[in-house]
This record gives sequence, C-alpha cells and structure tokens, in this order.
Amino acid sequence: MTDADCMAAAIGLARRGLGETAPNPSVGCVIVNAGRVVGRGRTATGGRPHAETQALAMAGAAARGATVYVTLEPCAHHGRTPPCAQALIDAGVARVVVAMRDPDPRVNGAGLAMLRAAGIEVTEGVGMPAALAVNAGFVSLIEHGRPLVTLKLATSLDGRIATRTGDSQWITDDASRRTAHTLRGSHDAVMIGVGTALADDPELTCRIDGFRAAPMIRIVVDSHLRLPLNSRLARGADAHPLWIIHRDGADPARHDAFAALGARLFAVPAAEIGVEPQAALRALGAAGITRLLVEGGGTLAASLLRADLVDQIAWFTAPLVIGGDGIAAIAGFGVAELAAAKRLTMLSANASGADRLATYRRQD
Repeated sequence: MTDADCMAAAIGLARRGLGETAPNPSVGCVIVNAGRVVGRGRTATGGRPHAETQALAMAGAAARGATVYVTLEPCAHHGRTPPCAQALIDAGVARVVVAMRDPDPRVNGAGLAMLRAAGIEVTEGVGMPAALAVNAGFVSLIEHGRPLVTLKLATSLDGRIATRTGDSQWITDDASRRTAHTLRGSHDAVMIGVGTALADDPELTCRIDGFRAAPMIRIVVDSHLRLPLNSRLARGADAHPLWIIHRDGADPARHDAFAALGARLFAVPAAEIGVEPQAALRALGAAGITRLLVEGGGTLAASLLRADLVDQIAWFTAPLVIGGDGIAAIAGFGVAELAAAKRLTMLSANASGADRLATYRRQD
C-alpha cells in the first residue's frame, strides 16, 4: 500500500462524517503497521471523539512503530479532550502522514512540531486537494467566519422553479430528489427563504434511512417572522432543530411563540430586501455551522449571489421548458453589463436519472 492509497482511505472515512461533526472538521485516520491496517476512525457525530483517538483505540499495542495517515493535522491544544498529537506520541507511532495543516491558529503547525520534537517522522501534503475539499467548510469558518455555502437549484431547462401559478412538484425526477437528499445529509444545515416555506410547507429533513445520525438543522430566513406556527417546520422543531433568521425589531410576541416551540432565533440587521446576508452567515458561523446548503427561493439565492457569498452551486436541470412567465430560480439582482455577471467554474456534469446535475464553484 502506498502513502496515496492509505490517505485515500482516510479521506473516504472523513467524507462519511460530513454534516455531522460541526463545528469540528470531519477527519479520517488510518493506522498501518507492517503493511496491515490495524486501526481506523473518523470524527464521531458531534465532533468527539476525534479520528486519531478512535483509530488508536482500535489499534491498541499495534500502534507502536506504525504509520498514521490523517487527513488534517492532529490538534495540539487542550479542549474538551487532550491533544491528539500527544496521544500519537504516547502510543509510540513511528511516522505520521498528514494531508493538510489545520488552519485553526491554535494548531496550524504546532501539532506537527510536537510530533517532530518527539522524534516522529512527519510527511505533509499527501492527498491535499481531496482533503481541502472535505475540509472546505471548516476552512471557511476559520478564515471567513462563515460557513461554506452551496446553492442547490432544481429547474427546467429555461431556469424556472415553478409555473406562473406556482405549481412546482415535481420538476426533477425521483433519482434527482434522492441525490438532493444526499446533499442535505452531507451539510450541517439546510436553509430556505420564508417565501419557499410559505409556498411549499416543507419538512427539510434528510429522508434517506440510515444516511446520517445527527438531526438536520433547518433554517428559515424570515425577516418578519411570518412562518406559520402550525407549519411542518414549526411543528417538528422538537425533533429536528429549527433556526430562524429575522431582522432586528421583529414582533416580540412572534419571537416568543417560536422560542416556546423550541426554535432558535437570530436577530440580524435588515437589508433593503430581507436581512443583511453577510451578517446572517456570520451569525450561523458563530453558532458552529461549517457547511450550509441553500435550497431557495429566488430572492434568497439572488441576495447571496449579489453579496458574493455562494461558494458552490449544485444545479439540477430537468428536460422540460416552462416559459418566461414561470417563476425564475434566481431573482434579479441588478446586473446591467455582462462584465458584472457572476462567473463560475464547472466542476462536473452528469446524468441524474432523466435530469442533469452540474456542479460549479465560484471564481476567486
């Protein structure tokens, strides 16, 4: 087994934890001794125990003299648990291969320095591109104070999400809807605007049995707290966390009513339309959200795009045409010249049942 093969296995473990470890990153760890995997682990649901701790527990005495492959630099600071770097030292491992350094200023090289000071051989950068993709939400939280934002769109070929009467169920097919639920499952939270909540009365849960252990955090951007108290989102707040972002000065009685149902509310400054998007995302970052899936509607999508806060787009297109009087996936946001348009880089394009799924990332 090569270093690249072993790191690929560790990254595969890390991917399995996406959406369930916030505010911690999802880390994978594989321990190899004499050509045999003796331990493996990933960050547990809720962020503890860490991947290295679990892999070392599996390996036991076989960790002595072993090589450890870990997708993110082992932590060097005392939090709720002792440093993972010290645990590796105490276990007597001979070598540690790390995909990327931890951007957290409490770590950022300190974990590797501890290992080297203890005489452990350290190799950096193996599998870094894949590790960066897995850790993109954690990196965004550390560097920008907000979660990584993925905008999910499901439209007709002409970019419509509903007919002129609002009929929208279903534009995409069963295969695309299942894929959309896997997207939900790999994010910490899913967010919609209140217009979508009023039109569709969604649950916003991940409806794939066994896909994730942690409940889905559902977020509604609702400036004036218009969400009905008998909506499915509100009624399910005890089982699936409901967070509501509203503007400063919203009706205190409505605020208290939602709080009584178990919802968590965030007051942020008002914008010309809705709430100030940067403030909203920073509030979510402060609450520990690292990966956010935005599912619409058009006003919310336009607000985030206009503010240059969309990092990725997952765009499902169905083979049908609705026409210009249908409801657009993205509302207008004032682009007068092509030079001001948001340009993206395509990452992939594949069939999704009878539909097509294309993914894009922002151009830095």
